[in-house]
Amino acid sequence: MSIKIDKLITGPVDCNTNFVYEEGKKDCFIVDPADFELINRHLEKQGLNVTDILLTHGHYDHILAVAELKSRHNARVYIHEADEDCLYKNKVNLSIFCGADVEPSKADVQLKDGDKFVAAGIEIETLHTPGHTMGCACYILPKHKIMFSGDTLFRLSVGRTDLYGASNEQLEDSLLNKLYALEGDFRVMPGHERETTLDFERKNNPYTKHLK
Repeated sequence: MSIKIDKLITGPVDCNTNFVYEEGKKDCFIVDPADFELINRHLEKQGLNVTDILLTHGHYDHILAVAELKSRHNARVYIHEADEDCLYKNKVNLSIFCGADVEPSKADVQLKDGDKFVAAGIEIETLHTPGHTMGCACYILPKHKIMFSGDTLFRLSVGRTDLYGASNEQLEDSLLNKLYALEGDFRVMPGHERETTLDFERKNNPYTKHLK
């Protein structure tokens, strides 16, 4: 079964919100929702039913729509356990410093590295990739060679390491020993800007070329 991915740009920092579903099916999962009205309109337009919300990390610009989506659609929320408190602590999710208003919510599933689960009928693996935050996670769709990298890996760039809970050393380790260590190529859907591929970043990303 082929996978469809619809992308919306949402929130105050142009977050990539992805709707992921099997072609011909109506159940979907959403990655990093940041504008409820835009997201809800897309769900209605496409006739989609959101069953699960996957969060790559807990910064405010990736979670602004979580509480309302969870309440209105009864969707399950997944986040790595180290970032779970971002859902209800504004100092940790940084919204208090940016004038944003994040409605508190709770995770249904607190993930650990290597956890496997099924969302909207699609098999997913969790890679804990700390560095941008303590609980950054990338979501792998192994059967489809697709990765949602959040703010860990961008096209020709990486996530910031100058914020609370960030670590340049951890990010380097996550890239070299987690993402780049995966076998084969992956389509990479980052948290901001355009998509890329893992092979392209292995060869060209200036941040990691000196680490090899």
